[in-house]
Amino acid sequence: MDTDARSPELPWIEPDQALPWAACAWGADSPAPGLLAASKDLSPLRLYEAYSQGIFPWFSLGQPVLWWSPNPRMVLHTREFRCHRSLRKTLQHWWRQPGFELSFDRDFGQVIRRCSQAPRSGQKGTWILPSMISAYEEFHELGHAHSAEVWLNGELVAGLYFVAIGHAVFGESMFTTVTDGSKMALATLVSVCLQHGLPAIDCQQNTRHLASMGAREIPRSDFIRLITQEQHKPNIDWATQTLHWSTLMALEKTR
Repeated sequence: MDTDARSPELPWIEPDQALPWAACAWGADSPAPGLLAASKDLSPLRLYEAYSQGIFPWFSLGQPVLWWSPNPRMVLHTREFRCHRSLRKTLQHWWRQPGFELSFDRDFGQVIRRCSQAPRSGQKGTWILPSMISAYEEFHELGHAHSAEVWLNGELVAGLYFVAIGHAVFGESMFTTVTDGSKMALATLVSVCLQHGLPAIDCQQNTRHLASMGAREIPRSDFIRLITQEQHKPNIDWATQTLHWSTLMALEKTR
């Protein structure tokens, strides 16, 4: 995320100003491809504006709020999700065990805090800072940020949090303390998306782990076209959802 004197000029956005269009983000030949703007504002209104336009915040301690919209964009099309045999076996094993539960929005605050504490390969510290946690908790209270959770005997053992505006879903971060725990949370989220006809989950940036689960890069223009279409559809009642096992297995049978 470092920038230097050779960087293009980065717009500073005041609270009463709109974010630039995503297409204005720095290009591939810049020091920070996808960087769009900086601000102090991380209000729910600003978050809603950003996500609805394919923009997200990502910054480190000591930095202002940095807004990003990379091109290409890493996206998991829900019908392309790879529920590998090992994950299916893990789900089948735990699904029959007393005390095992898959849920949404039971404890968003704990999920985002556990995500902030999870070790990241090649990273020092976390980008999920206290200001980020506070902003997303408020966003959750307004019905736009959600958590998918894995519980064992009343203990939260894995989870992920995401933003949803209508049928547009934006994955953020995940954690686990058990084998395949975050994958089980993701599979649960995918199964609900499939059940309700949600076509894709934004993954923001390319990682080997996400690619192994079926995510792939698409042009930013295609991504923005997709979320523009999907965000105007009715919101899902996430708190009432759980794993749709038959939907997930039906997906595997089509391959």
